[in-house]
Amino acid sequence: MDIPRSSGTGETVPPQAPQARRALDSSGAPRPFTPVTALAVGALGVVFGDIGTSPLYALQTVFSLNHNAVAPTELDVLGVISMVTWCLIVIVTVTYIGLIMRADNQGEGGILALTALVLRKLHGPGGVGPGEASAALVVGVVGASLFFGDSVITPAISVLSAFEGIEVTGSVSNSVILPGAVVVLSLLFVVQRRGTGGIGRLFGPVMIVWFLVLAITGLPHLLANPGILRALSPHYALVFLIDRPVVAFIALGAVVLAITGAEALYADMGHFGRRPIALAWLALVLPALLINYYGQGAMILQDPATIVNPFFSLVPDPLRLPLVALAAIATVIASQAVISGAFSVARQASRLSLLPRLKVTQTSPEHGGQIYIGSINLILYAGVVTLVLVFQRSEALAAAYGLAVTATIVLVLSLFLLYLLRVRHWPLWRVVGLAVVVGGIELVLLAATIVKVPAGGWIPLVIAAVLVTVMLVWHRGARILFGRRRAMEGPIENFLAEVAEQRVARVPGLVVYPHADPATVPLALRTGVAMNGVLHEHVVILTLKQIGVPHARRGERVTARVLGPGIVQVVHLVGFHDSQDVPAALRNAIGRYGDTMPELALDPEQAMYVLSVFRIELGKEPVMPRWQKLLVRALERGSANRTQAMHLPTSRTVVMGAETEL
Repeated sequence: MDIPRSSGTGETVPPQAPQARRALDSSGAPRPFTPVTALAVGALGVVFGDIGTSPLYALQTVFSLNHNAVAPTELDVLGVISMVTWCLIVIVTVTYIGLIMRADNQGEGGILALTALVLRKLHGPGGVGPGEASAALVVGVVGASLFFGDSVITPAISVLSAFEGIEVTGSVSNSVILPGAVVVLSLLFVVQRRGTGGIGRLFGPVMIVWFLVLAITGLPHLLANPGILRALSPHYALVFLIDRPVVAFIALGAVVLAITGAEALYADMGHFGRRPIALAWLALVLPALLINYYGQGAMILQDPATIVNPFFSLVPDPLRLPLVALAAIATVIASQAVISGAFSVARQASRLSLLPRLKVTQTSPEHGGQIYIGSINLILYAGVVTLVLVFQRSEALAAAYGLAVTATIVLVLSLFLLYLLRVRHWPLWRVVGLAVVVGGIELVLLAATIVKVPAGGWIPLVIAAVLVTVMLVWHRGARILFGRRRAMEGPIENFLAEVAEQRVARVPGLVVYPHADPATVPLALRTGVAMNGVLHEHVVILTLKQIGVPHARRGERVTARVLGPGIVQVVHLVGFHDSQDVPAALRNAIGRYGDTMPELALDPEQAMYVLSVFRIELGKEPVMPRWQKLLVRALERGSANRTQAMHLPTSRTVVMGAETEL
């Protein structure tokens, strides 16, 4: 079993300037300079797809709740539009872009990157002990699990809502909605293995068109009824809440759909940086969204019958079918962004010892963030198609979607507050103030979506419960097995002393032992010497050490030391976005130390690789419940092949096995 040894708790990387942190590619090399405006255009195609397609279904869901409990009256419409406005301002603009996106882990964002950042501080010098660290880990795991739930729901609800525009065109049969959505989603998941680099370059311009269309379609109705602008005042949201508290509370459960994708602003920060995302949001996305929502509100006040599908009712009949086509493209882009995000989160979870090894395929030689994970793709596809076929309507999925969104933003805020308190050392009163104001709003939104658990909100909860169980059980099992393996391997110093004392014979050759723990001897090396009584002339013990940052700095990622005659230990640091390429790490070490360290003046093409693998069997010791032991064993057997994961040449790799009990 390949048991992760370092999950980013206790290892630090020297600080870098913000520009440098965001200018590293997957190999740790500086990226070419890209103007902020170009990055902002790119962000439009990746970051804002989810929140940018919310106008398709947000208000439609609000006015379809509980048999139209939210009525198309002036009080209700102004209250709902005011709620949407201030959710976008307080939660997205102020909280995420203004505050949370400043908490970057070497330029990267997202709940697992923030978790790694907090854990590294809590476990490091001056840490506060295991209590808060354990709580931070659990919050990160739950948040990541909810993100996977979001990754299943987003493609289903987005593509369904786009195809539902056919209902108001009158030119195409409604019977094509469901099969059309399934076909588009199937094609989307099929093309994942080929990568999205080529089509991804079109995402930004297409989304510029989309946001301009949002503004253009909403503006005429806003100008025809400028009284809707009164909703800019939070007074109308408060009046709605006070005058009709039950109805307003129900409405909040759907209003939250307007901020779906807020977490994507943070999760995708590493691709573009905070400034381009903020520029795109303030210059185009937020104004376009507000104009469209206000246009929908003005239209509903003028013609209450349009609540059936307010978005597509914004345009005349001849333009509805082209708008359906554009909406379908925009929802595919939104779905692509969340699928790519799921791949990245899964890789981060694996590198943080929360999931077993995953087979990761790099789909772009230039961009480390473009990856494909077949197992995750298959699971997402099965979940998305199942939701489409079972629920069949976007409004039926709204309850499930809202709960996933609100729970995630509450968990991100919780970790961020801990970060402010323990890492940034904010005064307690400031942290409490932020928790009361922003946390209070988010908790109200969460409460409004929790009541919808029976109507579909149970879906993300079930997905999260399964994934939380898998991650925490794997994390615990890996720690236990790490101790067992460490005891079997023994200290490296003792082994070297035994080799020197016994004067083990040396034979020609260069053998590399990939090994996770630099303090112990590879079991394959110990076993080989014990069985054959010989040691190769050149031995390299190579450790890929996980650190809790996205990328290890190129100039500081490799170190080497001589352990004995012809025996060298190489430690190569890797972040959770770096490749685990052992031959590349060997070449890096030889390139750096070959001229000054004779023991590393070697030809890497002559290296043989010997892997130590473990088979897990169930033991009688009550270290874990039996079902957890069975789960850990099943996860290990289903994990990626180590030879492939480490990019080892199969013709020059030998695998030696051992057995351990759990």
